[in-house]
Amino acid sequence: MIERILEPEVMDTPEEAMDYDDMDHHAVNKLFVDDLIAFLGVEPDHEAEMIDILDLGTGTARIPIILADRIPQCRIMGADASIAMLDVARINIDIAGMLDRIQLMKVDAKQIAHEDGFFSGVMSNSIVHHIPEPLSVLQESVRMVEAGGWLFFRDLLRPDSVEQLNELVETYCGQEIESSKKMFAESLHAALSLDEIQQLVVSLGFPAESVRQTSDRHWTWAARKAT
Repeated sequence: MIERILEPEVMDTPEEAMDYDDMDHHAVNKLFVDDLIAFLGVEPDHEAEMIDILDLGTGTARIPIILADRIPQCRIMGADASIAMLDVARINIDIAGMLDRIQLMKVDAKQIAHEDGFFSGVMSNSIVHHIPEPLSVLQESVRMVEAGGWLFFRDLLRPDSVEQLNELVETYCGQEIESSKKMFAESLHAALSLDEIQQLVVSLGFPAESVRQTSDRHWTWAARKAT
């Protein structure tokens, strides 16, 4: 297993935000939403009670937009530490006509002001590899979920070797600009191994098997908080 090499916790320049948003994440984002909906077992219902969801590390809000379109009974708070990302997210949400369903806030995911149990669920795609000590983010997420609520996290999986890392970069970013390839390679280097993330969720009282490898480059943690 290659060593974990941290990358900057926040991508906070307009150039970084635009480069990230320009990358083709649509298939990955759609799969995230498909898998989340399957895990929750929910169907679109305009008459159902609203589901309040926190999206940690929302980036440019592409996933909340897809989810809000699919599930009309959800409201989403997109949280990110990057002003540049949130600026792009606000434009994307406006274009999608979702300003009434998706709100944004600048926040440090390691310390959030909302009270315990405020949200029905917390979701996150690719925040964990940005955090030097991810346990604090996971603890905050569990705290903010109501009893019986859910957590759905997905992130990159650190490759076993530099050769495997380079293969993943070429496979999934081969057609991207060099800065995007570099960003993806650094993210893979900063990611956790399956064993590392399983140890963290076990320390929070969740079973190790609630985290699974779900692609050649991702792990997924899907769990419900005890009632």
